[in-house]
Amino acid sequence: MADYCSPSSVDESTSSSSDKQCQSLDTRVFSKNACCGTTTRLTNQNGVVQPLLTDLYQITMAYAYWKNGMCSNYAVFDLFFRKNPFHGEYTVFAGLDECLKFLQSFNYSHSDIEYLKSALPPTVEHDFFTYLHQLSPKDVTVYAIPEGSVVFPKIPLLRVEGPLPVVQLLETTFLTLVNYASLVATNAARFRIAAGQHIKLLEYGLRRAQGPDGGLSASKYAYMGGFDGTSNVLAGKLFNIPVKGTHAHAFVMSFSSTEDCNLKTLTHRTTGEVKDLMAICQKWLSELSGFLHILSDEASSGELAAFVSYAAAFPDSFIALIDTYDVIKSGLLNFCAVALALDELGYRALGIRIDSGDLAYLSIIAKETFNKIAQRYEYPWFSSLAVVASNDINEETILSLNEQGHKIDCFGIGTHLVTCQKQPALGCVYKLVQVNKRPCIKLSLDVEKVTIPGKKNAFRLYGQDGRALIDLLQKVEEPAPDPGKRVLCRHPFQESKRAYVLPSKVEPLYKIYWDKGKICEPLPTLQEVREHVRQSLFHLRQDIKRSLNPTPYKVSVSDDLYHFMHNLWLENAPIGELS
Repeated sequence: MADYCSPSSVDESTSSSSDKQCQSLDTRVFSKNACCGTTTRLTNQNGVVQPLLTDLYQITMAYAYWKNGMCSNYAVFDLFFRKNPFHGEYTVFAGLDECLKFLQSFNYSHSDIEYLKSALPPTVEHDFFTYLHQLSPKDVTVYAIPEGSVVFPKIPLLRVEGPLPVVQLLETTFLTLVNYASLVATNAARFRIAAGQHIKLLEYGLRRAQGPDGGLSASKYAYMGGFDGTSNVLAGKLFNIPVKGTHAHAFVMSFSSTEDCNLKTLTHRTTGEVKDLMAICQKWLSELSGFLHILSDEASSGELAAFVSYAAAFPDSFIALIDTYDVIKSGLLNFCAVALALDELGYRALGIRIDSGDLAYLSIIAKETFNKIAQRYEYPWFSSLAVVASNDINEETILSLNEQGHKIDCFGIGTHLVTCQKQPALGCVYKLVQVNKRPCIKLSLDVEKVTIPGKKNAFRLYGQDGRALIDLLQKVEEPAPDPGKRVLCRHPFQESKRAYVLPSKVEPLYKIYWDKGKICEPLPTLQEVREHVRQSLFHLRQDIKRSLNPTPYKVSVSDDLYHFMHNLWLENAPIGELS
């Protein structure tokens, strides 16, 4: 399929070592991976992500732990979510690499300590600030599901172990790095499923995002979730994402007539002869007007001038925004004339973009026009000109356009993708599940908020068809399920919901990503994570992924964990009394 918008290829190897790009956004981090024996390079760390990017109560709790002599207490926290977003039944896990960057650079600077001295009550002892200044995550261990995996409620995405004050201080930062990333990646994956695999998707959301950090994150995680490119130039540079773009309405409106076009000539690609591009376009405009039964007098001469100027500037990647005045009576006619003129000079236009109106109808008319011209002049390539559509598109819009039989080749999606308007937050939580080998449970009148205590391992069980059947949580000391052997899987809270599962394949979900102060698992590139998202979604049944009334995916606990959890629940729940 054609590369629809003016491309820009990003190659990090060409960047100058002296390039001080975006110092606040791009702190380059290098580490020697002791476990893997390789050098792990984590680039483009946002300088805002630092230990003070947290809630005040994390600091005050750390002081209370320190004051109470609990610094050596060994704690286990689970980071998970309770409900899939967007009324769906799956989520894409993202943000792990940012959590690891944060751990690599974790340090309270002198200025951080001085600020905390002024922010905390004067009763806080001076030795606590010395403790903070010397603090590091060298004794922290992080188990995680690989980034880009499809994940489900109640299954911990991260299991974080280490000294209680240290792992407590990681909570807010980990949550802010995972919540939005996973939400956008999931949203992008849903757009990809709605559009189909053969439609191009471009992220156009920077101007509507929640600030520059939100805009950069959205570009990165939309690409991870299945988008093909972004309009965000900085994201292209930082994350090696293909950058796409054309012109805006303002460019067309800045020309009022052909007299405003100062760039009217173009050199022939093969002969090198300088030709009058405007004259050739006007010749084609007159011919097409009669053939297509469109009055050339109604076509905007200013729009033609804009198209000629833009085509002369980008003859190999010309794509025109055709709805500034009238798509059918002006924009489409002017574009076709310029596209045919470019062909005379050895160049090929890419297509059109429509940003308003009835997108299904207009895309059909455009494709019909392209096909007529292709047949009339025996130019098969004209039929393959792309139609790009934008205009506040959401998932439901794409599904509706599918039903209308649209002829759109590429969607440019902004607001609804980057702001996640259907659901603005994922709701990940970070809960203590064990201290010094003592399991902890949080109780609630809302059963869904009751936590699953203790250290746990997670497994994904697959059926004979290669599709994921169920996720299973069990205590770490339990043996892993074996393929071909029956295992009892239970609903965490509903006693009667249980089933024997005979898996054909058992996939352990956790890997150790951080241990002894170093990354101990090779980290994939953004492109590799993107492919993992695609593969992970492929192994889900279609009824789980559908937009309307999807089938819930089953998350279960082992029989041993079920009884352990419910016995602990009864031990901690107060007993009522009637009189």
